[in-house]
Amino acid sequence: MSATKVVTGKVRFSYLNVFQPRAAQPGQEPKYSVCLLIRKDDEATLKKVKAGIQAAAEAGKAQWGGKVPAGLKLPLRDGDAERDSAEYKGHWFINCNSKQKPGVVDSALNPILDASEIVSGDYGRASINFFPYANSGNRGVGAGLQNLQKLADGEPLSGRSRAEDDFTEASEDFLN
Repeated sequence: MSATKVVTGKVRFSYLNVFQPRAAQPGQEPKYSVCLLIRKDDEATLKKVKAGIQAAAEAGKAQWGGKVPAGLKLPLRDGDAERDSAEYKGHWFINCNSKQKPGVVDSALNPILDASEIVSGDYGRASINFFPYANSGNRGVGAGLQNLQKLADGEPLSGRSRAEDDFTEASEDFLN
C-alpha cells in the first residue's frame, strides 16, 4: 500500500454524494464526494491521516520547486474552529472527492447499490489517497475518495424528517 493511501477507522459520513456525482458550483466538473468526520480522540486514525498527508507533501516537493511551501493548504481541518455545527464539534474533518465512482460496501463487504442504504450521518470506514497539487497559484494536499464501507446507521444529517415520524396512522373517519 502506498504511503499516501489511508484506510480510516470508524468515521461519520457527511455531505455524502457517492451514487451520483455533483458539481460543487455551477460550471464545475461533477465529482463523487464525502466529508469524513473523525473524532478528535481517534488517535489511530489521526496518526494514519497525518502520515498520509506528510507523505503526499514530501511527494509534492518535485512540483513545488524542491521544498514544501509555507502556507500549504492541508485537507485535515478542525471542526470546532471552522464549523458552527453540533455534528462537527469534537471532530476533525476531511473533504474527499473523485471523478470516478467509489466502491461502496456494507460491513460484510456486500456492494451497496441503493442510495437509500447509506446516507449522511451513517458511520463507516473510508479508503482515501492523499495527493499534492499546484493549481492556479494554490498549493496543497488533497484527499481523493477511493472506497467506503458502511458499518452502522447514524442519525441522518440531512435535516429531513422521516414520513413515519411526521404522521399518525390515518383512521377510517379521516379518510372519508
